[in-house]
This record gives sequence, C-alpha cells and structure tokens, in this order.
Amino acid sequence: MACQPPPSGEAGSWKTPYLYWQLQKAELVGPLTMPVQGIQPGQIQDTWGAARSEGRKHQGIDIFARRGTAVLSTTQGIVRRVGTNSLGGKVIWITGPNLSQHYYAHLEDYAAHIQEGDWVEAGEVIAYVGNTGNAKNTPPHLHYGIYFSKQGATNPYPYLLPSS
Repeated sequence: MACQPPPSGEAGSWKTPYLYWQLQKAELVGPLTMPVQGIQPGQIQDTWGAARSEGRKHQGIDIFARRGTAVLSTTQGIVRRVGTNSLGGKVIWITGPNLSQHYYAHLEDYAAHIQEGDWVEAGEVIAYVGNTGNAKNTPPHLHYGIYFSKQGATNPYPYLLPSS
C-alpha cells in the first residue's frame, strides 16, 4: 500500500521519511510550474551565470514582477527551510523530485500557512515577490534556483520552458 502525502500545507510527521524516499525515486522533469503567478515562459530571461558582486556568478534566474505577486512552488515536495540569509533575504527551500532543492529568495513575505516540514503541491502559493536581502536596491523579483546534491547548482531556466 502506497503512502499518500498529507494534505497540502500539513506537516508529514511519521510519513516524512517515506515521502523523502518517494521524492528520491521521482525524476525532476520540465516544464515545471512557473514560480511567479501570471508570468509566462516568454516573459522570463536566462540570467544564469551573470556576474554578481564579489566575483560571484548568478546561480539561478530572476523573475521580475510586482511586489506582493504570489510565488508558487514549482514542484510537489517538502518545505525544508523557511528563514532568512544575507544574500537572499527572506527565503524558502523546498525538497522536490530526485531530492532536488528549490530555492526561492528575495521574498516580501511567506504565505501564512507555510512551515518547515509541510508538504506542498506544484502551483501552491508559498510566498510573495519582494526585494529582500542583497536585492534591496533592485526592482521586486523572485530569485529561483535549483540544486542537486551531486552536481550543485543547475540552470533552472530550461526546466521552466516547454520542451521543443
């Protein structure tokens, strides 16, 4: 008998190890749900690898939108972290298929129901676009990144586009 994930927004409790195992077996395939409500694939640009302060390279893409626009989970998964850091400001990490780590940064605020350990579905509102962290002098946008344990950061742009 298969273990069903808990209702969206509800912590997995004793099911969590099994849910991680199910996520590990699942493959991350695109196109993923666009992480900013109302944005179409043709409206985003590939900003992967662009130069950043202190000699860094951009390890994600920036999706510009009005402050407060809903940020959506690109995949189903488990909310691993809700918090802050110096570069990203308000951030959320979600563990998705193939144990991929999905990073949502520069958030204005978090959705009221989102907590660490929650199960989320693709397309679920998890936060709102802002410009926190090192983006305080930029227009509001979502920084979205994907990380894999073996290869590290990977360009999320191709995952958001329909396959050709």
